[in-house]
Amino acid sequence: MKIAWADPAENLRNVEEIANALSTDIDILVLPELFSTGFLQDIQVISALAEPISGTTMTRIKELSRSCGFAIAGSFLCRVGEKIFNRSFFIEPSGEETFYDKRHLFSLSMEHKVFVSGDKLPPVVRYRGWNISLIVCYDLRFPVWCRNSHQSYDMMLVPANWPSSRGYAWKHLLIGRAIENQAVYVGANRGGSDDFGDYDGLSFVANGLGKIVSTTDSLTGLVIAEFERDELAKIREKLPFGNDADDFMLE
Repeated sequence: MKIAWADPAENLRNVEEIANALSTDIDILVLPELFSTGFLQDIQVISALAEPISGTTMTRIKELSRSCGFAIAGSFLCRVGEKIFNRSFFIEPSGEETFYDKRHLFSLSMEHKVFVSGDKLPPVVRYRGWNISLIVCYDLRFPVWCRNSHQSYDMMLVPANWPSSRGYAWKHLLIGRAIENQAVYVGANRGGSDDFGDYDGLSFVANGLGKIVSTTDSLTGLVIAEFERDELAKIREKLPFGNDADDFMLE
């Protein structure tokens, strides 16, 4: 998805067009990090565009999920009082909603100065027989934060704004996290380019063995993958590494 910089209306129209064109057997549509605005560093622009959960962006995503019949995930600029968060979301057709605030803010940019870091562990959502968790972009670099303790999740969604200059690390971190956690990892990177670099061709989905299994539709550019829960269960049964994992206490 090519993101129009600081233009929520245009980006929401784009998402609605994509979602309405999808077949009815889709279960989850994963959007990039800050899908409605792009990555911003100007404090005034961020302040002007940030919205509460009850704002236009989440209202339209909820309506879209309900009308299309599949869950929609991603992250957006969220305002809570005077605080601004990079907040990821998992919106279900039933109206159920789950949110997570990005924990690790990228210190090589202004992100750590304009956003507030999340203070909650990644949530786990039960959806259509799968346990699904959420992190955002830079969180992927921190293995303890992503640790699948007692195999609590089956799939990790990672909306991102990760430029091609660090694309090798992005792809291999997704593969590594999938292997060590025996879980599906969905890396939903943005497309196009901005002041921070180019992004095309860097969305991947890895299975529980770390193999990239996604394909890209030549007409729509959508990155697609399909899984069976039983296949993941067989991987964990054949290779029960989770039984030998260390426990970590995070504060």
